[in-house]
Amino acid sequence: MKPVFEKVPRRDWESFHCEVIEGPDYGTRWHFHPEYQLTLALRSSGHRVVGDNIAPLTDGDMVLLGSNLPHIWHQDAGKGGVEAIVIRFEENFLGRDFMNMPEAEGVKRLLRRAARGLEVRGQTRKEVAQRLRHLAEAGGLTRVVDLLAILDILARARDLRPLASAGYEPTLHATDQGRMERVCDFIHQHLTEDIDRGQLARLAHLSEGAFSRFFRSRTGKTVPEYINEVRIGRACRLIAEDQHNITDIALDCGYRNLANFNRRFREVVGRTPRDYRAQMRTFGGRQA
Repeated sequence: MKPVFEKVPRRDWESFHCEVIEGPDYGTRWHFHPEYQLTLALRSSGHRVVGDNIAPLTDGDMVLLGSNLPHIWHQDAGKGGVEAIVIRFEENFLGRDFMNMPEAEGVKRLLRRAARGLEVRGQTRKEVAQRLRHLAEAGGLTRVVDLLAILDILARARDLRPLASAGYEPTLHATDQGRMERVCDFIHQHLTEDIDRGQLARLAHLSEGAFSRFFRSRTGKTVPEYINEVRIGRACRLIAEDQHNITDIALDCGYRNLANFNRRFREVVGRTPRDYRAQMRTFGGRQA
């Protein structure tokens, strides 16, 4: 899935870009950009892909992305619309000397850690979410003050979890997007069915061997690994909704065998589906 370069639409009168998304989906492709990005999904149901990490999207999900880290937020069709706040900023958005100030050392370390993507959790997420809502409605210097306060909170936080693996090194090119869009769209639309690698290769106009190498070089995963993690991401969301039994969820995510579903789920999540459901009930249906 070769990511495309995205030009962030920063306007002349602003030092960083703030976007409030309200619509049926996020309106983006698998992409990257040099700006850092902080995303708060106020209302969303689907999954997000950050580098080689795939995880379910739930209300309140918050992630800080490093520069040029490929990503996509995918809203499941028929699950309502999206409401999100997205902040994109360059490291030097306050000038080249700002990050060299001794007071900014903690923020510099935070941005280095964000190279893998950081999920914001717990009390920090609640505090930053409140600040982001205020920033989205503010203007002038107040917006800058809010962003600095957010970065300071994140720099001091202990409940940030890295997402992409330590060894993830994407191949970044802004070409050949159509090929992988066809492939990824097909995967997401046919998750409940058996997905044949040969069919995916034909969509990409490559031989099966060439397609497998191509896909892995762009995502850090084999095709079966990617499909499995997207399916498990969908299963995590359905389990968190707590409206279906585990067997029905397994079938709805493309697993015909419950034992295989339990095994694959544990490989990705680190616990069984039933243990995951118990955890979600403890957290009121949301991740901590």
